[in-house]
Amino acid sequence: MTTLLEEQDFQHISIKREGRVVWATIDAPPVHIMTVGLYADLRSLASATQAAADGTSVLVLQSADPEFFIAHFDVEVLLAASPEGPVQRRSELNAFHHMCEQFRTMPVVTIAKVAGRVGGGGAELAASFDMRFGAHDATIVNQMEVPLGILPGGTGTQRLHRLVGRGRAMEIVLGASDLDARTAEAWGWLNRSLPADELDGFVDELARRIGRFPPHAVRAAKASVLAAGPDPIDGLLEETYLFDQTMREPATKVAMQRFLDAGGQTRTGELDMERLTGDM
Repeated sequence: MTTLLEEQDFQHISIKREGRVVWATIDAPPVHIMTVGLYADLRSLASATQAAADGTSVLVLQSADPEFFIAHFDVEVLLAASPEGPVQRRSELNAFHHMCEQFRTMPVVTIAKVAGRVGGGGAELAASFDMRFGAHDATIVNQMEVPLGILPGGTGTQRLHRLVGRGRAMEIVLGASDLDARTAEAWGWLNRSLPADELDGFVDELARRIGRFPPHAVRAAKASVLAAGPDPIDGLLEETYLFDQTMREPATKVAMQRFLDAGGQTRTGELDMERLTGDM
């Protein structure tokens, strides 16, 4: 199956597809700075993935360099900028925010496989993904903006406190210190920190597992989680609406029957649920 994703002419990203799972691999030596070129590729990746959502359930963003995921946005570009006049409040998202929101809200599960260092705008991009996985003694997270006289302006100040809490977000942003993988996992920035030689296998199998499930259910489940808010009532109403939609899908009855045929609701099957649902 060829989609708009495979047809894109990326400069710093290569695409591999396996069924409903797509791996996008960044290759931007020497240290994976988010240059204008890489930024343009990431924006195109977001738009193309969203456009290919009918044939894609999972996008895994990873790096060809085990020491760097994305270091940060190109400081030389920021230094060369010469904004003039008084600051005006915007009524719409800027382009970087819009890109991050595309990855966060698209009807495709987004996973960041952060094998090495990630910082600045790269960390903000990864924080916008549905899941993040890292490697012991290799993954490092750093928001390095405040020492440069700016702040994490690519969603960082808004994402971090939701992931790690207000106090820890303040430490990450204001301290601008390295956050190691085990701490990032304990704080909630990473879903899991794994031994480096297990990272690929774990993330790729998780992606393939999700990719085998009914696509309409994956899309609806992500949308329902995104609908959660401070007041649970609106989210619960949206959850009911999306659940009712899935119950009307013909593929749902097929999946439920497969579950029963595979041993669901038997003692043996219920004691081995992860394998049972993965094999359906």
